[in-house]
Amino acid sequence: MTKKDALKIFEDKKIRTVWDDELEKWYISIVDVIAVLTDSENPQVYWRVLKKRLLSEGNQTVTNCNGLKMQAIDGKMRMTDVADTEQLFRLIQSIPSPKAEPFKGWLAQIASERLDEMQDPELTIDRAMEQYMQLGYSENWINQRLKSLEVRKELTDEWKKRGMQEGQQFATLTDIITRAWADRSTKEYKQFKGLKKENLRDNMTNTELILNMLAEASTKDISQVVEPDTFEDNIKVAKQGGNVARVAREELESRTGKKVISPLNAKNVLKNKNE
Repeated sequence: MTKKDALKIFEDKKIRTVWDDELEKWYISIVDVIAVLTDSENPQVYWRVLKKRLLSEGNQTVTNCNGLKMQAIDGKMRMTDVADTEQLFRLIQSIPSPKAEPFKGWLAQIASERLDEMQDPELTIDRAMEQYMQLGYSENWINQRLKSLEVRKELTDEWKKRGMQEGQQFATLTDIITRAWADRSTKEYKQFKGLKKENLRDNMTNTELILNMLAEASTKDISQVVEPDTFEDNIKVAKQGGNVARVAREELESRTGKKVISPLNAKNVLKNKNE
């Protein structure tokens, strides 16, 4: 399976999805869907209870649901129950919710949009921009965020070329880069911003995004020259790439007298913007 992770937005709520290039299917986190449809404070428990009931009833949809690794609240890749769009349509019938019909329409829409994007890849960028605008982000920030996605993709492609594995190795290398330039791990960075499930990059300021891009772009450039063979060699390169952005951060802080790493998060910024 060639997988591409993505976040989709339904009524301002994020839903984790994975696109399978070979099967040409979306796989969607069932827990995230339950959170949207039920507003449950603990959708994991809701799903466990519902899953047990449906299994006892011999429901084949539940039996056929897959488990895929997706980014969890703590930033680590963890196994999550997922369903394709057809399976979700069936599961939704078992979840009483006034949002069920609008959500079915949303499912049909993202399936159609993906087929359009395969014909015209530029639509992917356009739709990402549209989703961020719907959430209230500024156009300037969105441009930086989309550029950061491009830089990130170039880095992960380089890691794959060097034999690094998605999941734990990618997460470890990312954490090393972050710690090198920001003086804190990804988890500590999120805690500093008061984040839980939210994506760290979606809550960075423009300057933080720029420095993070510099760190990742530098790591990629150094890797292409050094050509690391082992995981340990890639760790060394990640530290070097992160240090390039660290030097830039410290120089900026010395000239402005202000700390670059900010406790600001998107929720607070967008709230103040709309008040």
